[in-house]
Amino acid sequence: MKLTILGCYAATPRTFTNPTSQLLEIKNRLFLIDCGEGTQVQLRKNKIRFSKINHVFISHLHGDHFFGLIGLISTFTLLNRVTDLHIYGPKGIKEICLLQLRLSNSWTNYGLFFHELESNESEVIFEDEKVFVKTIPLKHRIYTNGFLFQEKIGERKLNLDAVQNYEIDSCYYQKIKNGKDIILDDGRVIENEKLTFDPLPAKNYAFCSDTVYNESILPIIANADVLYHESTFLQSEERLAERTLHSTAQDAARIAFKANVKQLILGHYSTRYDSVELFKEEALQVFPNVLLADDGVSFEL
Repeated sequence: MKLTILGCYAATPRTFTNPTSQLLEIKNRLFLIDCGEGTQVQLRKNKIRFSKINHVFISHLHGDHFFGLIGLISTFTLLNRVTDLHIYGPKGIKEICLLQLRLSNSWTNYGLFFHELESNESEVIFEDEKVFVKTIPLKHRIYTNGFLFQEKIGERKLNLDAVQNYEIDSCYYQKIKNGKDIILDDGRVIENEKLTFDPLPAKNYAFCSDTVYNESILPIIANADVLYHESTFLQSEERLAERTLHSTAQDAARIAFKANVKQLILGHYSTRYDSVELFKEEALQVFPNVLLADDGVSFEL
């Protein structure tokens, strides 16, 4: 699992920082999470193939989280994309995008599918044989979701020495990895546990976009391997965070501590501060495992 930060600053883009967008690679799938202005430029800088992005998740309809989306949709058309593109986001995102496409007479030459979200309860919005994604309802000035990306447990690992010891033909290997017992020619039943090792633990990643401190998300993100949580302000601006329904670095750390996550990544910094290191210093007072997001930084999760 690999996370690439394309942008992680609040509000307006600058020449040296970008608004929120990130790319999660999980089980050979690429998921684009939020799409602020400049996202496609950042994708190019990070040498990410546009054609491998088939699913885009938009947390909410504030511009610094989705104003780059229509540009990306249009660029896909110019690149002669043929693969379907699925967009998951709040109700209204379809209307906004289709209006822009209609007025510019720039219809896509590929399937464009919108999955609009309205529920205030956590729900699974994507699932295939290897991954599922569920929403994390957040509390912001408008309807907002975070997203929990969860690997499914993989197949068991073959114990080649044990399999060869029982002289089991290779045609049964996949059956064994699927967890099945094997019956030998002499009638003996060899239990699967004797032929395999446990699969690698399934990992998950929780993305919490703009939100005020909100303990209702704790059951959803409990024990997450990695939590990205917005930290727009430092504690000196706590009242401003409460008024704008944002979080401080210590708020994010408190959520990480109470949810018993393994790692916290901070982001969505207000540009009023001279150094993002200040966010880490404050969060470390509450939670020990803190990393700082920054544009172009990648994390192997």
